Amino acid sequence: MTFVRTLAVWLIGLPITIALFFLVLLTVPFERQGRAIHSIGAFWSRILIGLAGIRVEVRGMENIPRGVPVVLLSNHQGAFDIPALQAFLPLQFRWVAKKSLFKIPIIGWSMSLANYIPIERENPQEAMKSMEEASVRIKNGTSVLVFPEGTRSETGALLPFKRGAFMLATKSGAAIVPVAIKGTAAIMKKGGFLIRPSRVTIAVGKPILPQESDEKDLRNRTKRAIEALFNEGVRAGA
Repeated sequence: MTFVRTLAVWLIGLPITIALFFLVLLTVPFERQGRAIHSIGAFWSRILIGLAGIRVEVRGMENIPRGVPVVLLSNHQGAFDIPALQAFLPLQFRWVAKKSLFKIPIIGWSMSLANYIPIERENPQEAMKSMEEASVRIKNGTSVLVFPEGTRSETGALLPFKRGAFMLATKSGAAIVPVAIKGTAAIMKKGGFLIRPSRVTIAVGKPILPQESDEKDLRNRTKRAIEALFNEGVRAGA
């Protein structure tokens, strides 16, 4: 089954990816904000997840505030976190993603055209500029999604959260929405290409207002919220 799913993703998914990229290019002259490209990306993500045989369960969508931008903060387990969150979080948002991803042909080019935000975590000054850019997006009414760990966890346990995401929430005044994703680590090992069918759970927690805490407390509250959501998924058998 693993081999069949891997073939399906690469042999069927690749031509679909190329075809959708041409659709992305067609939208550029008419819509510069990247909203259409984000929606195309969500459609592509659902196709990819279907080909890979991944079942996704979503909980707590009612906790996402409507009509206002938010800072979505999620744990990071594997490469399929991105398509799973893109496909199943029902709102327009812009990723803050490591700069190297933007160099990937087609996918990275689409990310740039969608106005996603590259971040160079090894360079604190450049990383701060990226957070400033993300703050502008939020003030203009667009939500932003950040992996506060900065990289994927190899063990499943949450890594220390970096400051940038919380500075972003404090500066923009936007509520933090904690998100826990579980099950993606087993789909595709780091550095590998085999794709294993899996069950994935996405759980969304209640918003946390940055005005209610200082930066350190905000970070601790968010981490506890994501850990609780993640552990609920473990108890539920996800």
